[in-house]
Amino acid sequence: MKDFSHFKQFPLMEELKALLEVRNGFYGFESALHLYPFETVGDDIGLLDWNKYTLWISAYKGLASDGFYFAEDLFGSQFCMKADGVYLFDPEVASSEKIAKSINEWCSLILKDYEFLTGYTLAHAWQKKNGKIPIGYRLIPKIPFVLGGGFEVDNLYMERSQVALNARANIALQIKDLPDGSCINMKFS
Repeated sequence: MKDFSHFKQFPLMEELKALLEVRNGFYGFESALHLYPFETVGDDIGLLDWNKYTLWISAYKGLASDGFYFAEDLFGSQFCMKADGVYLFDPEVASSEKIAKSINEWCSLILKDYEFLTGYTLAHAWQKKNGKIPIGYRLIPKIPFVLGGGFEVDNLYMERSQVALNARANIALQIKDLPDGSCINMKFS
């Protein structure tokens, strides 16, 4: 297994390393959950490349810089570790919510509530209608969820993970200081 010693600011890194030694990256729950492998292999971006600031994190202008991203759900929401636990990063609003104290607790949460935490039900329905989701892709809402788009197959399209995150950063930056219920005029770059 590769050396994680330069990530000492993340106390949970040893737990992640232990998980990756058992299974070095995978797609689970019909591709609804993606755990990044340590290194990039073909189209499957590895942890070291995924956490490069210039790939997608920089698009959030500092709002996504404080974590180490190790997995993603069906919709491209990112699971990351910070100094005090595991967080879920919502790419449409650039907010993080602590969901576990450890990688082991995160694994338990996923197993207990995989339908909600991974998007499994929609992954199954979308693939039944449209075919397999390729490596490196996620299902992204046509109408963003934060703007009222539904969690339904007809509101989803397939996009490369990093492309989708860069586009969703644009949304997050435009709405980050607006109160709930505000009218907005979206600008797409």
